[in-house]
Amino acid sequence: MSDFSLVLQEQPMSPLRPPERSARKAKKKGTFWGIEVAEALHWHGWELGKEFTKHLSLKNVHMKTQKLRYRPPATRFFITVFPQPIVLSPGMSLTLPIIFRPLEKKEYEDSICFAKPEGEFSVTLRATLPCHELLFPDAIQLPICAVHDFTEASFPMCNAGDLITLFTWETPSPFHLTPVSGMLEPGSECVVKVTFQPQLALVYDAIAMCWFGDNEEQKRTIQLRAIAKHPCLLVSVLGELCEDVGPGNFRDVLCFGPVAVGATVERQVEICNPSMVRVPFRIERAKDPLLRDYVFACDVTEAIVPANGKLLFSVRFSPQTVGVSSVDYFTIVPVGNLTQTVLKVTGSCKGPLVSLQYSSMNFGWVSLGECMRRSLEISNISDVPAYYQFDIDGAESVFSFDHPCGVLNGMATLILRVTFRPAHPIVCYRRVVCLLHHQSPLFLDLFGTCHSDTMKPAILQPRHLSWYRTNMARGLTFYPPDILSAMLREGKLLTDENRALTLPPQIPDDKPPEEYPYIDPLTEYFHDGITSDLTVFPPHVSLSIREFDFGCCVRLQEVESLPLCLTNHTKGKITVAWTHGPESAFRVTPETCDLPPLKSTAFRLIFQPSQLNTLYAAELEGFAFYKVSWNGKHCLFKLAFQHRPSPPVSLSVQQVFPAVGPNTNTYCSVLLWNVGTAPITFCMNQDICPSVLVKPCSGHVAPGAHQIFLLSTQPVDMPPQQHTLSLQLNSYPKYTQEIALWSSGEPLLLLLEGDGSLYFKPTCVGTSSTRLYTIKNCTRLPLHFKWKIQQSDSKTLSVKPATGVIQSNEALAQAWTFTPGEETKYLLRTWVSVWRAQENSAPGSHEGTRYPLRVIGEGALGTIKAQEEKLDLGNILVGSLQSCDLVLLNNGICSLNYILSVEQIITGPCDPEAVLTDPCALELDHYEGTIPARSKAIIQVTVSPDRRLHYTWSIGYTISTPKALDPANTTGGQQALCSVAATGVYPSVCVTDVCAVGSASGISKLHLWRLFSLETLNQYLEREPTARELTYRVPTRHSVCPVPPVHTPVLLDFNFGAAPVEAEPSVVILMLETSGVVPVEWAFLFPSDQKIDVEHWAENTEFDPSELHQMRVQDNQLFSVSPKSGRLFPGQEQTHDILFLETMTLSFLLPALQLNFIGVTVEQEQQYVHFTSTKHLFTPIAIGSSSPPKQIYELHNGGSMAVAYEVQLDSVTRIQEENFQHPVFVCLNPRGEILPGATSHIEWVFSPLEARTYAVDVPIHILGGDSALITFQGLGYDPRIMGETAQFDQVSSPSVTPGSSKLTVPGQPAFLSQQRICLGNIPVYSKSSRLFFLNNASESEAALFAWHVGTSNTSEELQIVPEMGVVQPGEGTHCILTLQASGAACFYNVDLVCEVFMQQPLAEYEKAHQEWEAEKERQTVEFTITEMLLPAVIRKYKTLPPIRNLQIPNPPVSRSQRRHLMDKEASGWWAKPEPPKPYLLHLGVTARSHSMDDFLSNFCSELPKHFLSREALASRKDRGGVRADPLLLALAGSSEQEMQVVTDTLTAVIRGLLEDTQFHQTVSKSLAEPMPYFYQFWSEELADLQGSSSRVCPCPGARAKDWPSEEDEERKEEYEIKPVASPRTAVEEPQDGWRNILHQEQLRVQKEMITRLPAFGNLLERVLENTLQNVMVEASRGEVVLTARPRVIALPPSAQSLMGHSASMQNCRCRIQGGA
Repeated sequence: MSDFSLVLQEQPMSPLRPPERSARKAKKKGTFWGIEVAEALHWHGWELGKEFTKHLSLKNVHMKTQKLRYRPPATRFFITVFPQPIVLSPGMSLTLPIIFRPLEKKEYEDSICFAKPEGEFSVTLRATLPCHELLFPDAIQLPICAVHDFTEASFPMCNAGDLITLFTWETPSPFHLTPVSGMLEPGSECVVKVTFQPQLALVYDAIAMCWFGDNEEQKRTIQLRAIAKHPCLLVSVLGELCEDVGPGNFRDVLCFGPVAVGATVERQVEICNPSMVRVPFRIERAKDPLLRDYVFACDVTEAIVPANGKLLFSVRFSPQTVGVSSVDYFTIVPVGNLTQTVLKVTGSCKGPLVSLQYSSMNFGWVSLGECMRRSLEISNISDVPAYYQFDIDGAESVFSFDHPCGVLNGMATLILRVTFRPAHPIVCYRRVVCLLHHQSPLFLDLFGTCHSDTMKPAILQPRHLSWYRTNMARGLTFYPPDILSAMLREGKLLTDENRALTLPPQIPDDKPPEEYPYIDPLTEYFHDGITSDLTVFPPHVSLSIREFDFGCCVRLQEVESLPLCLTNHTKGKITVAWTHGPESAFRVTPETCDLPPLKSTAFRLIFQPSQLNTLYAAELEGFAFYKVSWNGKHCLFKLAFQHRPSPPVSLSVQQVFPAVGPNTNTYCSVLLWNVGTAPITFCMNQDICPSVLVKPCSGHVAPGAHQIFLLSTQPVDMPPQQHTLSLQLNSYPKYTQEIALWSSGEPLLLLLEGDGSLYFKPTCVGTSSTRLYTIKNCTRLPLHFKWKIQQSDSKTLSVKPATGVIQSNEALAQAWTFTPGEETKYLLRTWVSVWRAQENSAPGSHEGTRYPLRVIGEGALGTIKAQEEKLDLGNILVGSLQSCDLVLLNNGICSLNYILSVEQIITGPCDPEAVLTDPCALELDHYEGTIPARSKAIIQVTVSPDRRLHYTWSIGYTISTPKALDPANTTGGQQALCSVAATGVYPSVCVTDVCAVGSASGISKLHLWRLFSLETLNQYLEREPTARELTYRVPTRHSVCPVPPVHTPVLLDFNFGAAPVEAEPSVVILMLETSGVVPVEWAFLFPSDQKIDVEHWAENTEFDPSELHQMRVQDNQLFSVSPKSGRLFPGQEQTHDILFLETMTLSFLLPALQLNFIGVTVEQEQQYVHFTSTKHLFTPIAIGSSSPPKQIYELHNGGSMAVAYEVQLDSVTRIQEENFQHPVFVCLNPRGEILPGATSHIEWVFSPLEARTYAVDVPIHILGGDSALITFQGLGYDPRIMGETAQFDQVSSPSVTPGSSKLTVPGQPAFLSQQRICLGNIPVYSKSSRLFFLNNASESEAALFAWHVGTSNTSEELQIVPEMGVVQPGEGTHCILTLQASGAACFYNVDLVCEVFMQQPLAEYEKAHQEWEAEKERQTVEFTITEMLLPAVIRKYKTLPPIRNLQIPNPPVSRSQRRHLMDKEASGWWAKPEPPKPYLLHLGVTARSHSMDDFLSNFCSELPKHFLSREALASRKDRGGVRADPLLLALAGSSEQEMQVVTDTLTAVIRGLLEDTQFHQTVSKSLAEPMPYFYQFWSEELADLQGSSSRVCPCPGARAKDWPSEEDEERKEEYEIKPVASPRTAVEEPQDGWRNILHQEQLRVQKEMITRLPAFGNLLERVLENTLQNVMVEASRGEVVLTARPRVIALPPSAQSLMGHSASMQNCRCRIQGGA
């Protein structure tokens, strides 16, 4: 567990050791101003009644002598020596004894204080009682751990108490602490181990409690923190990629490829752990192996992969069976069995591939006693070494090989020498087998003919062998040649095309003649009728015994011969000739003998050894042939053995027979190598294991040679069967080796996934779904398989591959495809047929095994929906890209294959036919795809509009059903999906506000708006750019001309007006704001910024005047713009300072505009009026208007002198004459004067007679200056024709005022809450008020302000309250603007100027001015005395320079000139202080007044919003000489509609009273009441007078006779009689009721008349106005929150309050009656 680490949380004041033990080792000391002393002294283990002394050491660690004093402890329990001064030299120490005397069993704490000049410090004295105390960390962090794994950590636990402590831990799962309980001695410690074994991947934070103490009543906790994560392992095979591996980073198939038999190849496999935890794992194999023939091996069964690490393990492949492909699976199982990773390993076994140059060798004829040699090549075309052995004894046979056995290396060829040495003059033929280890044997036919002087048999040719094999297959070789010749002559036999004998056709029943078949080499080798009871063809001659063993011969001459019997199975006589070597110890007697047909003959085998202790072994060879001409061959062995020590041999055994089916022969080879120096004999005892055939079963092996055994068995059933062979060497039982072999009959066994059921997910009709289905070969044999699908299901179901071979133990995944044709559920049945790979025939030719498969699926239909049916991408920059995600939903049960299509619609101000050819501006990242069932797909939509228009894209889809049988049953038509909308936009910027400082500070904002053509500029900035304007999307240098061309047709003027020479620079501040929704990149480009810098030799030195002018302006740096470039986001604003410019190019990113900046400088005494344009357009006026409004034309004086102007009206008179003396143009003030820097208004009245455009050229003469010819144009329109398109409600004309008020100048001392007030459309004689605020921007200085209304006419109609005042620092004051409209309709466009002074500069000026005045007064009364004769000492003080006013006729406007003159005369004169220059705030007021008839006809609904001032109407009539009656004034102020409503109302009321009979009866009854006592004062005249009084309202202007005189009042008092009890009182009471009715009626009439008085209306309007103003002011100060939710709490009145209220009402009523 070396990987584990412990992470402990640091606790600064929690030591892990007891305090007393640590104090004994080293007390914790501190240094205070050079004195080293312990921070505390601790007493423990003390007892009552005793003293305990500790010593406190003080040491001077400073370089100088230290002096200090101390105070003893405050309590009497700690005692020290009497305090006295302490002096410590450098390095010296002093020890103070401190005695502790306890009186009670409790804890004590005190301190001793030391004082130095630098300060004081103290040492704590503490005595504690014995207690239980355990110290361990408060928290411990365990290493991160995998789920189901464990990790460990440990921490120390110390007993810091004075008592033996028992402890017990309570730990929550999945933590465990060891030891759980224990005991700790005082001062001892133990290590506690924490084990963390999580079951879930969580963050664990648990508390473990430790109970300790006498009764475990105390506890302490430790926090256990750990994190558990899921393990994850990835398998990667190092090296080359196998063909079976699919694409991917990690590969889980290990392919060894072909490996030589018997060799071992090792490959590395890497296990990668990408997680943060270590992962233990184990490697498992198949639990039920087929047979114990593991060719793959892995030594690692369990291991741990470190976190973020890798682990390598080896897999070995040791194949044993040639030609077998092996497949196995290793499962990597991480801890917890949560996941599994399967590693597939494959490999094949390759063996030697040996072939002979010839399959037969013909030696021709050889004379007896001679020999003939021929060469034979044996080749190995494999890279695996081959062990070969020719099964022939060359010493005893007529045929011999120079190298009968050996090893043939890979890719090698060996030339063998074959010798033919015949012993008898006969025909010799022998079929020799070449045994090969791990390969089937090869057969070589050797034949030759021997001639002697007396016998010369026919020479044997290759065709004779072919005839012989054919005749043997036809059963004719058992007849001698003479019989066959006779049958051939008799016609009983025929010859075929190869001249071989054959039976006549009618005899074998029309069957074709048999041919010699192909015989498997192993079958031919084993089925010889000797080793096995089976044989391919019956033998012609047979031996009774094939092997002879003479045993141990002690005496050489007394060896007994052994009998041998030879049987002839043919129908003719044969001759047998035995051969042996000249030095052979074995021979057969007689050597030549004739055998009758079907008879047996006895022979003797003689053994004649030549020496003792020698092993003799030989193979005797005999040839049998017909006496006539045929031949044959038989071999037998003769062996003799003698005892010798244990032979050194090497045995190569294949433990498992190759896999075969039941009752099928299987073969393997065994290699026995004699590695000793002496020959050995071997013998296989087949009686022990009769199920295995071994050939050869006995023989001898020469030193250094090897023997190849071929083994054959026939397994019967599936269970593995073990075969144990006994190999005895040198005929000695002690030298017996047992060979264990395994075999099994492999049946046809195939395992289908899912118990033979295949389920398909619901599939859309017309499409197909594919899934993998695994079949596994559970045998050791490769199997052929073929799936059979019914013809009716072939269109619905298919599989790939349908046929093939599956290797042993291999799991093969096949791709099944389900294609439903209709919406229904499917249940299909199919099967797979399997047969063994060795059977090359088809499954129909033999009985195979079928495995049924049930396929279940469902055909379904579905639709696709968009999560959002409408996607609005908003505004997109033209030419840019914007992407969004389109989410497609499939709520059906089947996957859908879709094909998307897009249709584009462009709308907006464009030609519909022009946009039809535009390419689609919407692209999808893919147009085809698949959406699984109940899921969604995300498609990225990319939009790139090319025009500034509105785009709408309709996205549709089609369900792809390429395999639909009936398209009508599918949803393959085009269907709507969703729509995407976007609007192409260009970067849009506009000027929202403008202001000026410097010389242009006196110009109003509206005038600046017109001078700079900002409205036109904004209009052009909002339009769509042209193609030439889009040439350069980024401002760049693109021209070599001094004045580069600008690709824009727009040319505007920025006119700075006029200013005197050497005046303060004119600075105009523009506020740019992005009016669009996309960021804007802008840049101000001077001509030099657009010019490409070239070499001097390439520049053109000839310039035209305009270029020279611009170069001069740029060289003098007269113009500047700050900032020159930037980027604005949507809604963002930025200010730009533009100094006095003449010509400059202004360039935005898109579009670009060219602007001419114009400025005029005026001489000091020059009279100049700046005309911004030679044309002026009046506001359109409706024809037939009875009171056309006054309109204004502005003249600005930009010079330093007052200017008088005069308008020449000759052309106006002509226009009037041409229009029937109708005044179309009327100038109300053709003459006037304009002050320096001010603006004057020329009032015009435009009254059109016809609906057309009028124009007149009017000269305006400037006295002493230049005149100008201005063209005034006006448009008359017919409102009946124009209808609602007529702009009757246009307030300002003709310019448009800026709507922003956010622009502030740097250093601006104050600012207005509103820079422009528009009162809108108002009726004449109306009074309009607006409230605005003046705020002080300074937080430390007060500001003084003063308003200047303007001309006298304006001041009469416009008023600001207050006109001047003081604004405290950081505060604001409210101002009220009131406009009293005149009786004539007109346009109001007034620029109010507010001068703002800061208090401190103004106070300094006043102080300086007072000093200047005092000095001036002093110098006025002083006189000069010549001081030439006075002593120098007397001139102690120097007289100040004289004061006089600087008389400058025309003071320069420029501060530089003023400063120059002041500096020039400062030496002789004390100049008068100049007042501080105020800061000007402009407030623009616009309104338009209409006549009452026009206002009612156009703005009738807005009339209640306006207050009509009767005083203004009365004053107008008074000025006209008419005395206004209040009633008439009230009626005059009413409109016709109001008068009509009042008339109709009064008529209805009077008519109702006249027709009301009840009212008549009541009046009559009141008149008939008894006469009261004071009826004597009543008369008809008085009744008439009172009646008239009730009908006429008393008013301040009423005559005196309408009211009773003073005499009448006195007379009334005299005749007043106190009420007495009289019988007549009841009669007089009705008269009192009548008087009360009259009195109430009089009061009502008076109230109604008062409410109609102008004074009452003005009072009410002022009250309401002041109320609203107070509310707004309080809200501005934060005293009232207007947006707060109102809270109204209405409580029901209590019973007492109701009773009190009713009582008070009764008392009030009594008082009223008593007063009456």
